[in-house]
Amino acid sequence: MLDHSFGFYGLAFFGIILVRYFLVAGGTYWLFYSNLGQSFANQNLQCQPPSWQSIQRDIKLSVLSAGVFAIAAAFILSTYGWGITRIYSNPQQYGLWYLGVSYLAVLVLQDAYFYFTHRLFHHPLLFHWLHQGHHRSRYPTPWTSFAFDPLEAIIASLFLVGIVFIIPLHFITLIAVLTTMTVWAVLNHLGIDRFPLSFPHHWLGRWFIGPAHHSIHHLKYTLHYGLYFTFWDKLFGTQDIEYQKEFNKFHP
Repeated sequence: MLDHSFGFYGLAFFGIILVRYFLVAGGTYWLFYSNLGQSFANQNLQCQPPSWQSIQRDIKLSVLSAGVFAIAAAFILSTYGWGITRIYSNPQQYGLWYLGVSYLAVLVLQDAYFYFTHRLFHHPLLFHWLHQGHHRSRYPTPWTSFAFDPLEAIIASLFLVGIVFIIPLHFITLIAVLTTMTVWAVLNHLGIDRFPLSFPHHWLGRWFIGPAHHSIHHLKYTLHYGLYFTFWDKLFGTQDIEYQKEFNKFHP
């Protein structure tokens, strides 16, 4: 049974989240924006290099977001200690097969939650308060991946805070979801020019959001609201037609 204080959890997770951010976002930025990264780049879509001011702004927002996510993580662990969540520690309790099923279920639910809240953030009455900070980077970089306005970070964190009271989840599943979310967010903010437009190079790519897909959202605002999958964008008509045509050239 975990018995540390809420404050201990909060400080510990704040440090962990910050270290993770600087390692993953910083490492990815160094790799893809260095001379080595130019070998991956789409030479036909070279964008203006990000300014240091833009990167600093993204880092400041990300530090604030780390504080919000740390509070959410502290709340989850504290309530687990009180025995009122559906988090479990014995992987055999629901069977090993359930680890994979619950992981996929959380990703699908999180994607739906993200799509509809993200689209709501773009309402003219809410955008300034909830989402403007993230969109100050018209050409995003890995540093932009967790640059959220505080209110947006709170709403984003509510998904995991709520899901642990609804679906039985093993700690391994939670870690896997958080890892997926981190890596996916960083890769999707690489920028439209860091990979060829045909990336990823297989037919499954049409169902997953990649750097080019999400970069269009930063450029056009009213398209491409999803997190992992393109399903909701296609269903509700927020998929860019021109992007789809370009994709079809590589994946007929």
